[in-house]
Amino acid sequence: MSQAAGAFAKARRIVFKVGSALLVEAETGAANRAWLEAFCADAAALRDAGKQVLVVSSGAVALGRRRLGLTGRKTTLPEKQAAAAAGQSLLMRAWEEAFEPHGVGVAQILLTRDDTEMRRRWLNARATTETLMGLGVVPVVNENDTVVTEEIRYGDNDRLAARVAQMAGADLLVLLSDIDGLYTADPRKNPAAAHIPLVSEITAEIAGMAEGANADAGVGTGGMATKIAAARIARAAGCATLITLGSRPHPLAAIADGEKATLIEANASPAAAYKAWIAGSLAPQGWVTVDAGAAKALEAGKSLLSAGVRAIEGPFEKGDAVRVRDETGREVARGLVRYDSADAHRIAGLRSDAIEAELGFTEGPMIHADDLAVAN
Repeated sequence: MSQAAGAFAKARRIVFKVGSALLVEAETGAANRAWLEAFCADAAALRDAGKQVLVVSSGAVALGRRRLGLTGRKTTLPEKQAAAAAGQSLLMRAWEEAFEPHGVGVAQILLTRDDTEMRRRWLNARATTETLMGLGVVPVVNENDTVVTEEIRYGDNDRLAARVAQMAGADLLVLLSDIDGLYTADPRKNPAAAHIPLVSEITAEIAGMAEGANADAGVGTGGMATKIAAARIARAAGCATLITLGSRPHPLAAIADGEKATLIEANASPAAAYKAWIAGSLAPQGWVTVDAGAAKALEAGKSLLSAGVRAIEGPFEKGDAVRVRDETGREVARGLVRYDSADAHRIAGLRSDAIEAELGFTEGPMIHADDLAVAN
């Protein structure tokens, strides 16, 4: 078994990035239904094997251009946004129809860069994604081109896919490309180019290969350089990246069968990378003081419930990092709080089943165990 096939077999949660060149027929501007049907058959088989699947999909703008008669010329930003608005329903219909024979539902999530960089929005988007997957639905994510400005654009769906993988805690990011991985030179121009099946670390030499000889590789607005940039983001989140040829009839089955691909390894698990980020990369905005029972529960890997909270020091917003200390002043953890400081004051000491009566809503525990980094 190849290293790429082995990583694919072990992954439990996988994000697939699908570009416009795969989804939209160049000749007609319509959805490539034959390719979509094959992809969705493969994805459904993965789900049957116990894996969770997320899709980051381009194609709305390309489909919308055809619907609005904007093909054959350069479009302005407002025209591109109009095309995205017109094409979103076509894109989702194509995904729905391709997954329908397998009894798999889909749901659309539209994001901007702010949604994965602002913690409050990040938490909301993650909660939606987790809920959808828990309900057995495949999230189909795209950049929200109808409202996005240049200042908050990703610019390519490779990097968006990496942020989605980070947000979802995915084991593996699969970038379906028009080339079967990273080469020492562009194989379409240099027959002596050697394929690189495994990248253990993204060195300056690896980045240089992407920036230089492979700069034109890839589809849509992203080339090989954007794929390496995406792999960097994913790797920092504990997610491996696999770059493979997407135009095969059954591209996902081909990975499992050991067809040529490049695997870029992660250097930690998604959970370990996430907790390291909370512990060391965020500036805490306040303090939450807890009783001895809550402190013991946190050290055992449990969530922080409002009943164990004795005091709040802020101000902080939902999604901010806060320090958690016991009543002796010892810091026991850091985490992302699910309530702002005003609401946290109101529910401190309350049982979980009393939160909704007090606030009119509930976000669950004060800090979920997944969002806590326990002090050493």
